[in-house]
Amino acid sequence: MDGEPEGILEVMSQQWASMVSMGGMFVGTILLGLSIQPLYDIPEARAFGEEGASKGGYIAMEMMFILIFTVAIIWLARKGLDYIIKGIVILALGMSLFYILLPYISLLYYLLGISSSNLILFTTIAASVALMVLLVKFPEWYVVNTVGILVGAGVITLIGVSFVPVLIIAFMIAAAIYDHWAVNSSKHMLELADTMIKNKLPVLLVAPKERGYSFIEEEESVMQSEPAEHMDWDDPAPNIKPKKGGRDALFMGLGDVIFPGMLVISAVSFLPETGAEISTIWGIPMYGDQLAVGLGTLFGGLCGYVALMTQVARGQAQAGLPMLNGGSILGYLISGIIFLGPAALWQDVSFL
Repeated sequence: MDGEPEGILEVMSQQWASMVSMGGMFVGTILLGLSIQPLYDIPEARAFGEEGASKGGYIAMEMMFILIFTVAIIWLARKGLDYIIKGIVILALGMSLFYILLPYISLLYYLLGISSSNLILFTTIAASVALMVLLVKFPEWYVVNTVGILVGAGVITLIGVSFVPVLIIAFMIAAAIYDHWAVNSSKHMLELADTMIKNKLPVLLVAPKERGYSFIEEEESVMQSEPAEHMDWDDPAPNIKPKKGGRDALFMGLGDVIFPGMLVISAVSFLPETGAEISTIWGIPMYGDQLAVGLGTLFGGLCGYVALMTQVARGQAQAGLPMLNGGSILGYLISGIIFLGPAALWQDVSFL
């Protein structure tokens, strides 16, 4: 329809606050992960060691684990075993929280002049447990977002320092294809999202569209609910009024943040260390060209996010990874060629 572009812009203008909020969480999660990257950019922190960073077999294994997790969660949900789902996810989230909280709690004690490693360890574990208890007892949207951002930053960093950019890009392409199929064809990803919303678990981010929104009161069939079949884009306003059942908030899966973020961290970890040395709060320098490519990758992901929002404005659940990963990869390639040259973007890899 001739009025569709103008209609989309009108819808986006009426939802700008939630879209900007979600964009801020997208950027903030990745930047938080980037802030601790210098500490984890060591062989001991890589999931499969220094040599494993260039082995594609480990990426294939990661993809297999995602598929197994998805199938298991959906099967458990259909069997009504939500308490098992909660237990599995809470345990995984708590472990991820530990890795993002540890550096900053250590920094806090350092500033206080306290150097007890046992106290730092105890405080980090206690803080992780406290956040998990708060999440279970009071899963409001701001609690879910806080935990989700922290967990996302930790996962981004740990995976990003574990694989070279070439393998991360292959992982992102495979995940984008799978996401498109899982959302638009099989639709089982929507069922998974509704399961997580039902259990109020922070594997997604929530951006309310209006004041007074409560995630605790959110219904469980949000992502699978059907929008109006025919949107009048010449007069879209009647179709965008908040409706009971989830139309009063935007939702983004944490994976939509993690995949672009992994490439940002990987670029800063494995590309040639050239350019000006940049001081960090940890006393470990970062290098200007690496950081420029990392931020270029982030900018590309943000462009993909804006493109994604034009589709979300239509009121339908969208597969986020094709646009987000595509934008991030383009941002990586363009900024990498500008700052380092095309030869520096290739890393030799093997399957095993």
